[in-house]
Order: sequence, then structure tokens, then C-alpha cells
Amino acid sequence: MSEVMDRARAGTNPGAAGGALLEIRGLETWYGESHILHGVDIEVRQGEVVTLLGRNGAGKTTTLRSVMGLVGRRTGSIRFQGREIIDMRSDLVARMGLAYCPEERGIFASLNVTENLLLPPVVQPGGLDLDTIYALFPNLKERANSQGTKLSGGEQQMLAIARILRTGAKLLLLDEPSEGLAPVIVQQIGRTIRELKSRGFTVLLVEQNFRFAQTVADRHYVMEHGRVVDMVRNEDLAASMDRLHTYLGV
Repeated sequence: MSEVMDRARAGTNPGAAGGALLEIRGLETWYGESHILHGVDIEVRQGEVVTLLGRNGAGKTTTLRSVMGLVGRRTGSIRFQGREIIDMRSDLVARMGLAYCPEERGIFASLNVTENLLLPPVVQPGGLDLDTIYALFPNLKERANSQGTKLSGGEQQMLAIARILRTGAKLLLLDEPSEGLAPVIVQQIGRTIRELKSRGFTVLLVEQNFRFAQTVADRHYVMEHGRVVDMVRNEDLAASMDRLHTYLGV
């Protein structure tokens, strides 16, 4: 595992990203009696987009939920901006500047788009205002007065991402943002993630869609059976496809 972490540190481009924003070391996580994560080590540096790749059940979503404190039991270390948060309540984690966009999106169906965007509290300075959000997501501006139940799947995904941008969070945890969406919407989500990176956001992204992940990410961690088994820099993908095919079947 230390070899994977050494590659992660060596593989970061200091010119494109700053110091470590999130450091996970030896993370063990349980749901009840079920032991899901087994010594996960991950590092995400300021300004990076990093993906967690792996088959269903590999532990990717549990890793995000562990960072946010949304699991029953955790041990190990999770440090955000140098501060240990492993024992911190999820609401306090969010107030430190982390935001989680779950796979199920969780928008409020009875509220319209603007109401959904305004509902989450601002927890840190530097969040995006509504005009900027609507510039990033023009589809949402057109549907500003539409209830969540009347949005397409792609519009719901855009709204789920957009509403965490007002909060001022500096680290965005996105779980399967491309899942089940039409290719044209997936491309739009990809453009948005790249734009967010250019604005200084840092993203930890769970993805099953490897072809989408390689268009947005700087580095990729591969998970199997609750463990990180490899780390690949995006520029090394061509030379790494044989082993990625073994892990992912891509």
C-alpha cells in the first residue's frame, strides 16, 4: 500500500495543484458487523480532480461516506487541510468546507430549482452566486421555476451538483455523476467539472464510467474489495491499460 501512496505523491504535478487537501490513511470502515474498507490510503491535493475507480462493491461510495462521517464506525485517519476529522460529526465536517453529492442526488422534489439551490446553508466564504451557477448550468436557468419532479434525470444531476457550489465548499465529493445519463449530458457534466477545477475547486469523484473519468481527472485510484490496489496518473493511462483492463474490464 505504501508503494501506491508513493506513486500518488510522486504523480502529482505541483504546478497544477497545491498541497494535500485531503489525506486518508489506514481507513477501516464498518456497516454494522460488515467490515467494508480495509486500510484505505488516498491523498487528494489542492486543485486536483481525483477519481475512485472499481467494480460495484469495491468500497468507492463507502469511502466518500466515510470522509463525510455518514457511516457507523471508522478507524484510521482522515485529515482535511491538516486537521483530523475521523471522529467529527457529519454536520461539522460539512462546515469545514466539504460537500457530498450522493448518487441518488437527493434533491427536494416539491421545491423548484431556485429553492433547491438556495436551501443549503453557506458554510464557508467563496461559494458561487446564483448568476454564476446559472451560467455554468444554463439548463437550470431555463427551468428555474420548475419543481424537482418535473426535471429530467440529467437536470436533476446538474441541480444536485449545483446546489453544493453555493455553500463555499472547497472539496467536492461526487458519487457517480454520469450514471444513467445521456451522452450529451455526460459531456456537459464533464465540461462543468473541468470548469470547476479551473475555478480552484478540488474534486474526489467516484466513477464506473472509465471513459468519462479519463476526460476530467488528474489521477485515478483503483479499488478492489475495500482496498486501494493501484494509482494511475492520467498521462500514464496509455501505458497502464493492460492492468486497468484486469481491474475494471474496460
